[in-house]
Amino acid sequence: MTEPLIVRIPHKLGKEEAVRRLKPALSKASSSFPVISVQEEQWAEDRMTFRVSALGQTAAGSVAVAEDHVELVVRLPWLLHTFAQAIQKTVAGRGRLLLEKK
Repeated sequence: MTEPLIVRIPHKLGKEEAVRRLKPALSKASSSFPVISVQEEQWAEDRMTFRVSALGQTAAGSVAVAEDHVELVVRLPWLLHTFAQAIQKTVAGRGRLLLEKK
């Protein structure tokens, strides 16, 4: 089993506003990247668990929202793990944009 991919994104929004912005993000990401299909998404207060598939592979993970940061932890199957750096860079960049104080 590969190590989980962890992305931590700081923010200054507070937990409630960060959760509000993040709730629609996974479905928007799947519409922006047609290779991604959301299999499951469940929110429980400030934590989301999810399962997505891409390239015939399934990845599962969680997003935890804190007052000052968001942490994504996802276990990628070996095939998707080869794209881990690109995935990490994309998620971090889009996450920062989504969580910018406006």
